[in-house]
Amino acid sequence: MHFLLESLLLISIIIVASKAAGVLSNKIGQPAVFGELLVGLLLGPSLLGLMGFFPSPEVAHAGEEFLELLIKDLAKIGVIFLMFLAGLETELDEMKRVGVAAFNGALGGVFLPFFFGFGLSMAFGIEFWHSMFIGTILTATSVSISAQTLMELGQLRSKEGTTILGAAVIDDVMGIIILSLVVALSTQAGGDAGGSMLAGIGIIVLKMVLFFAIAILLGAFLFERIASWLENIPGSEILLAFGIVIALVFSWAAESLGGVADITGAYIAGLMFAQTRFKHFFEGKFKTIAYGLFVPIFFVSIGLQANIWDLSGSLAFTALIVVGAIVTKVIGSGLGCWLSKFKPMEAIRVGTGMISRGEVALIIANIGLARGVIDSGIFSIMVIMTLVTTLVTPILLRFLFPRQAEPVEADAT
Repeated sequence: MHFLLESLLLISIIIVASKAAGVLSNKIGQPAVFGELLVGLLLGPSLLGLMGFFPSPEVAHAGEEFLELLIKDLAKIGVIFLMFLAGLETELDEMKRVGVAAFNGALGGVFLPFFFGFGLSMAFGIEFWHSMFIGTILTATSVSISAQTLMELGQLRSKEGTTILGAAVIDDVMGIIILSLVVALSTQAGGDAGGSMLAGIGIIVLKMVLFFAIAILLGAFLFERIASWLENIPGSEILLAFGIVIALVFSWAAESLGGVADITGAYIAGLMFAQTRFKHFFEGKFKTIAYGLFVPIFFVSIGLQANIWDLSGSLAFTALIVVGAIVTKVIGSGLGCWLSKFKPMEAIRVGTGMISRGEVALIIANIGLARGVIDSGIFSIMVIMTLVTTLVTPILLRFLFPRQAEPVEADAT
C-alpha cells in the first residue's frame, strides 16, 4: 500500500478509536481523555501493536518508523493547540491573584519529587548520575492532560485550575534549570566542559527571561493591533491563519530560543490572545481544528509509545517510582499551596493536577538516553511512570472536582 494511503488509514483509525473511547469513558463517569489514553495503550505495542500493521513497501523496512514520526509530529501539534486553548481559557486577573500559590506549588512539586527519585535510586544501588537524572525526570509536569480534564469538568477557570496552569509554567522553568545543571555537571564529571559550566547555566537562565519578556511584550502591544488590521482584509480565514502562525511560532521560539518547552510558548500565546477582543473567535476556531483532528491523535499517541513488556529493571523499583511520582507531586505542590492559604481540598486538587508527566518527562528521558546519562532499562521505567501518571490524573481530578452542569468543553469527545 502507498505510504500516504497507509497514513490516511492509520489517522482515521486513531480518530475513530479516540472518539469512541471518549464516549464510552463519559458513560462510565470518567473524563473523555481517560478513554482516549487507554485506547492508545490498547492500540500500542503493549497489546495490538497497530503500527506494525502498516509495513509500507514504499519505504522498505522503515515504514513503521516513518509512520511513528508522522503520528508524533501530529500529536505535538495537538498538544500545542491544546495548550494554546488553555491559555485562551485562563483569566489573567485570577492568575495574578494566585501567583504566590502557583510559585510555591511549583517549588514543592519540583524539589520533593527530585529528592525522592534521587534518594530511591541511590538506595537501589543505581549510579549517582543516573539517580540524579531519574530525580530530574520526576520533576516534570505536563498539564495538557489536566487542562483537557478541567475543561471537560468546567473547572479550568476555577481558583485551582488557574493555579495549576500557573504552577506548570513555573515548574517548566525550574525543571529546565535543574536539567541543565544535571547534564552540565554529569558532562563535567566525564572530563568535558570545565569552568564554563556556570556561564552556560547563566546563559540558559538569561534566554528564558528574555523569551518570556519579549513574548509578553509582543502579545500585549501587537496581537490586537495586527488582528484588527487582518480582519478587514478580504480572504478566507486570514485571522485564523494568524492565530495558528502565532501559536506555532511561539512554540518554536520557546524551545529553540528560550530553552523552555514548546507547549509553554503556546500557552503564553493563548494567554496573550485572551486579553484581546478576539478571544472568543480563536476559542471557537481552534476547538474545531484541535478536537476534530490533532488532540485525539495526541492522547492516543501517548499509549502508542508505551510497551509494558519492555521492563528490564526491578519491578519493586518501578512500582515505588510510579507511586512516589504520584504522591510526591500531590504532597509537594499541595503543601506549597496550603502554605499559601489554600484550603486543604483546594491544595490537594492543585497537587493532583500536577501529577501527569506527559510528553515533558518523555522529552527529558530521551535527552538522558541520548547523552548516556540513563540506560534503556531506566528509560523504559520512566515511560511506564509517565503513562501511569498520565492515566491516573483525569480519574483523580474527576473524583476531586464536582462536575458542573455546563462543561467548558462540551465537545471534547
